[in-house]
Amino acid sequence: MTQQPFSRPGAVDLSGLASTPAQDTPFGGPADAAPAQGRSAGSYTVEVDEQIFQSVLEASMTAPVVLVFYSASRAPESVTYARDVSTVVEEYDGRFLVGLVDIDKNPQIAQALQVPQVPLLYILLDGRPVTQPIPGALNLEELRTVFQQLGQQLTTQGIGGRHKPNAIGGGATEEGAEPALDPRYAPAQDALERGDIDAAVAEYEKLIASNPADSEAAAGLAMAKVLQRTQGVDLNAARAAAAAAPDDVDAQTLVADLDLLGGHVEDSFLRLVELVRRTSGDERNKAREHLLGLFAAVGNDDERVLKGRQSLASALF
Repeated sequence: MTQQPFSRPGAVDLSGLASTPAQDTPFGGPADAAPAQGRSAGSYTVEVDEQIFQSVLEASMTAPVVLVFYSASRAPESVTYARDVSTVVEEYDGRFLVGLVDIDKNPQIAQALQVPQVPLLYILLDGRPVTQPIPGALNLEELRTVFQQLGQQLTTQGIGGRHKPNAIGGGATEEGAEPALDPRYAPAQDALERGDIDAAVAEYEKLIASNPADSEAAAGLAMAKVLQRTQGVDLNAARAAAAAAPDDVDAQTLVADLDLLGGHVEDSFLRLVELVRRTSGDERNKAREHLLGLFAAVGNDDERVLKGRQSLASALF
């Protein structure tokens, strides 16, 4: 399957994760008026109409936007699916923005994007698709797998932008934009952009060698090492191995890495805090050191890290 154009290197086609598509409900046939669904209460979910559609596309210049096309009249199950996508995306605290498109109310948007059926999910970045459109309704577990793998892929490419809550368009792309990159870190970031993780690690190590107090480089190195450890790892196999061996330090630390890359920072920290609590001796120290590395990757001033350090201290003493 040929991928849609995508401006960033190393894009991953996640369309294969889709379950068997729901019964094809093509756009364009007769339809009754859909019941009003109302505006989502989620901080990172918005009902899309023609007036704000351009603003939603502009928001994808900051971080990915997920468009979910649904229709209560053509595919009633698509309404629940749209809500499920919103539920999963809200767990990522701004890593994604969900745009819910009711094609009964907004047929022009569906026609412009040539939506063949509902439900249908588009993931956009820089105004363009990251993957092939994903047809059919995935369940919550499948959706979480899609977004965890996408989050990991984006992090691997050095794409870390986040949306502001309850904001789209100019507010999300201007105020929420990342600050300009310090040129000292450009070689490492360039390496990440082209998918050369080993080169990124080497560049960050050079920066730290020249200035051991460079906290930005230390954080970059810690994250690059997380990426290095997870290259080529099968997410499902790693989770199965960790579930089968809850006290295996290597298995648990690998899943903690994957959780971190997928945006589940608190889950990552909690997994290792509990591992520290259950283990002793060299294994406990190995788990503790790994957790400290993840703290560094996230940033020592991050509120989640501060809470994680408190939990670690409690587990140790």
